[in-house]
Amino acid sequence: MQREHVADSTGLRRNWAGSLAEDTGSEPDPVVRLRDARLAYGPRVLWDGLDLDVRPGEFLAVLGPNGSGKTSLLRVLLGLQQLNTGKVDVAGAPPRRGSSTIGYIPQQRAVDETLTVRGTDLVGLGLDGHHWGLGLRHRRARARKVGEAVAAVEADSYASMPLGLLSGGEQQRLRVAQAIVGDPSVLLCDEPLLSLDPSHQRKVSSLIAEQAKSAGAGVLFVTHEINPVLPLVDRVLYLVDGKFRVGTPDEVMNSETLSALYGTHIDVAQVGGRLVVAGGDEPAHPHHVEGGR
Repeated sequence: MQREHVADSTGLRRNWAGSLAEDTGSEPDPVVRLRDARLAYGPRVLWDGLDLDVRPGEFLAVLGPNGSGKTSLLRVLLGLQQLNTGKVDVAGAPPRRGSSTIGYIPQQRAVDETLTVRGTDLVGLGLDGHHWGLGLRHRRARARKVGEAVAAVEADSYASMPLGLLSGGEQQRLRVAQAIVGDPSVLLCDEPLLSLDPSHQRKVSSLIAEQAKSAGAGVLFVTHEINPVLPLVDRVLYLVDGKFRVGTPDEVMNSETLSALYGTHIDVAQVGGRLVVAGGDEPAHPHHVEGGR
C-alpha cells in the first residue's frame, strides 16, 4: 500500500499552530496519538501507516470523500472500533467506550417536534449520562456546570425549552454544550455543520474552537466543507482512497497535494478568502472535493 503523508520529523516538531519549532521537550503531551495505525475492512484499506499527534488546543480538520475513513477514525478514538495494526492513545490511555476524557458532537439530525426533553436535560447527559439518584450536593454542582456550559454557547434564552421546538442551529449549540460540560481533553466532531445555514456554520465552528482553546482540548473536526472552519484550522488530515496527507492548510489544500491524492488533476484557488477546488478530469469523488458540489 502506497503511503502518502507529511509526517512530523524527528528533530523538528509542529506545534499546535502548525509552525516548526525545535523539539525541546517543552511542548504539552498530545491528547491524541496514533502510531503506524492501519484500518481496513477486508481487502479495503481506509488508511495505513498513519502517525498523528493532536495537542491541547489544536484544531484539526479531517477531510475527504465518503468512505475514506473519517468517521471510522472517530470510532477508533471512541473505543468503538479496533485498529488492525498500530497503536492509539487518547489522553495518555487506550481508548475506551464512555470515556469522560472525550466530548462528542454528532451529526445534526432532525428532532421530532413533539420531543419534550429540554435543552438543559440534553446538556446534563454529557455530565452524568444515565446515572440517577444524585444527592442534593451533587445536583447543585451539576446544575452549576450545566449552566456554565449553556452560557458558554450563548443558549441561555432557550435552553429550558423542549428540543423539538428549537431550530437546527439552536439544537447544535446545545450539543456543543453537552460535549464540553465535562471538561474533556478531546472534542470529536462528526460533521457538526450538516443542515446548518452558513451563519450557523460559522457560529458553531467558532464556539467549538473557542472552547477548545480556553479549555486546552484537542479538536478533530470531520467535515466536507473546509471553508466555514478555514480561519480556525491549525492542521488538516486529508484522507482519500487509502492515502492521506497531514499538514497545515497551505501544505495540504493545494493543487499538487490534492492531485497526488486523487490521482487526477485538481485545481485549487482562493476566491474572496474561500478555497475553491475543482477537478478538471472528474476525480473519483468530485462532489466531495471542496467547491465541487
